[in-house]
Amino acid sequence: MSLADELLELAAATAREAGRMLVDKRPADGPDVVQTKSSPTDVVTQMDRAAEQLIIERIRAARPDDGFLGEESGGRAGSSGVRWVVDPIDGTVNYLYDLPDWAVSIAAEVDGEAVAGAIEIPRRGESYTAVRGGGALQHTASGTRRLRINAHVPLGKALVSTGFGYEAGRRARQAEVLTGVLPNVRDIRRGGSCCVDLCSLAAGRADAYYERGVHAWDIAAGGLIVQEAGGRVEGLHGAAPGPELAIAAGPGTFEALHALLAPLDPARD
Repeated sequence: MSLADELLELAAATAREAGRMLVDKRPADGPDVVQTKSSPTDVVTQMDRAAEQLIIERIRAARPDDGFLGEESGGRAGSSGVRWVVDPIDGTVNYLYDLPDWAVSIAAEVDGEAVAGAIEIPRRGESYTAVRGGGALQHTASGTRRLRINAHVPLGKALVSTGFGYEAGRRARQAEVLTGVLPNVRDIRRGGSCCVDLCSLAAGRADAYYERGVHAWDIAAGGLIVQEAGGRVEGLHGAAPGPELAIAAGPGTFEALHALLAPLDPARD
């Protein structure tokens, strides 16, 4: 078994365990909000922290020399060349409201490159995994299937996923960009979880995705899954995807969406 396969096995098992815990231990009247971030509606619950703690404990027990980057706990350097990038609940507001589109995301990087990724979407009963160079898979109770992204979809027929920030000024600017996108595509979907959106894209349930404000923990695993399904994940003009902008789509569709977005200046507030 290769190192990437070993890392994926640990990531997938840990994501499943965290997902089960989040479902089983979610308070009946909803989780408590313990912190806010960019705005009063950008929340952290006690379950975000509990899930990240579980993930870190499981991975440290197996690989004590690895580094970590977690949405809630920040970063920790390691000595092995491996870093784990963790989002314990991507789609916290969905989780807060008991909506199904939230996910646990775990990626493993070797020397700064994501080589394995696992995303668990418990309320959908779906898991997604990828190893660099080994393709992307969807796992459900019905079995496992290899993913292939939709390619060469004309923009006018493309279903495009996106998301919005929580700070009022950024949201207003994102709405302006959206007015330039919406008339030129089939329709827009806003699910509330970057990870779920990227998995849906890889699975052919959408044709493209773009968003300003995503972070490494949002796209490390999902970006690898999209790439291994045959898609591109980049920022504007060949930049790496990140907080300024992330665009993801299959060949042909990616280039068309990029050409539409670039003059709209979507990477500014």
